[in-house]
Amino acid sequence: MTRTKKQSTEAAVREIRRRTRRKFAPEEKVRIVLEGLRGEQSISELCRREGIASNLYYRWSKDFLEAGKKQLAGDTVREATSDEVKELRAENRELKEVVAEVTLKNRVLKKSLMGHGEEVDTLIRSLSEAPGASAIFAVPSSVKPAASPSWNPRSTSNPHRR
Repeated sequence: MTRTKKQSTEAAVREIRRRTRRKFAPEEKVRIVLEGLRGEQSISELCRREGIASNLYYRWSKDFLEAGKKQLAGDTVREATSDEVKELRAENRELKEVVAEVTLKNRVLKKSLMGHGEEVDTLIRSLSEAPGASAIFAVPSSVKPAASPSWNPRSTSNPHRR
């Protein structure tokens, strides 16, 4: 037999074994590991009977014991219930609305301080007339638009600049 024919045969056998590899359900893995932990028969006999390699059994056993340690230590992440998810989504939506309102109010105040008074007044009026508008959009009467539209917040005469 030539060397290339032998290699192609071995490659074909490896491919078949790879495709037909058994996949064990978690319940089967737990059953096999618990049988091994009981010690009624040797690990090698158990592996032979189940048709698995001993190193696979020891890997499952290690994973099983590590998962148990984490559970007992409280390190595991618990799945949220659907009610909790709904509550968190509602809270998230409310918080996003608050952030949007505060951001808009901030922009309105900045524009009013920079001398764009007419635009701000129009914006406030349209927002306050919108259905469901909240009082957060209202600019306090103590905040007046700048008298001069040429006011530059970066000028050297700005008393608030350091």
